[in-house]
Amino acid sequence: MSELAKSLDAAVEQSRSRPLDPGPYRFVQADAMTVRVREGGRTVIVHALIAAGAGAGGKREIPGFDVTSGDGAGWLAFSRGLSGVVPVTGDAHPGLAAAIAAALPGATWQRCRTHYLRDLLTKLNKASQPWVATLMRTTFDQPDPAEAHAQSARVVSALEARLPAAAEHLAAARDDLLAFTAVPREIWRQVWPPSPQQRLNRELRRRTGVAGIFPGRAAIIRLAGAVLMEQNDERTEACRYLGPEVPAKIGTAAAPSPAAGTPEEVNAIEAISAQSQQRIITVPSHTP
Repeated sequence: MSELAKSLDAAVEQSRSRPLDPGPYRFVQADAMTVRVREGGRTVIVHALIAAGAGAGGKREIPGFDVTSGDGAGWLAFSRGLSGVVPVTGDAHPGLAAAIAAALPGATWQRCRTHYLRDLLTKLNKASQPWVATLMRTTFDQPDPAEAHAQSARVVSALEARLPAAAEHLAAARDDLLAFTAVPREIWRQVWPPSPQQRLNRELRRRTGVAGIFPGRAAIIRLAGAVLMEQNDERTEACRYLGPEVPAKIGTAAAPSPAAGTPEEVNAIEAISAQSQQRIITVPSHTP
């Protein structure tokens, strides 16, 4: 069986090192999975780095996969010469933001809003979580970039009085959460959701979970690479993820500055609060 499995190595390596579409790859979703492997007589954790995106034709594909460390050096080696990227959507993996700035000039990091909200809610007590989640989602329901930034500022203002730690946490992450506003409104939903990447991760977990601990990194690349080869073929044969005219419309214009909001708008936020909670809520005094 081992010999039969090794016959996949050439095909997997060919897929991993294939020439990429000339691009531009206007947006990319990047993620990392932790995998256990035996090295030097002990079990260690390595990162399987995965990138998915859409090329100039609007078709989804998987341009990159590697097994390495999750630090900046690992992400830098992983970029594979992608060009024309505007946002890179991903979680707050160590080194990812720095690698984007170094390897993808003109690109910004779009922090995954689902993972961010999950991180934020862990710092709050359960009673406050529905209210904060409701406020957060209003930022992404706005009709244009200016309103999205203004709404984010209003949400921070609404949190400051009752949940100062949450307000500080959100204010620090606001630019990364709103990077999607640099692309046309009609494709915001393609840029910010983690759903396609999460489905891909679940498929990989379903296969790699059977192995548990891998005997070496080559075994991870062999198994996960074969799964990703299959997934890439399915994506390139599927319907377009983006219309062919969309990549040409995507620019790198800076997003507008946040606005303070009028008293009436702040009162609207307070109305949401009144519906979502019955008492004043407190959080631990430490700063996240």
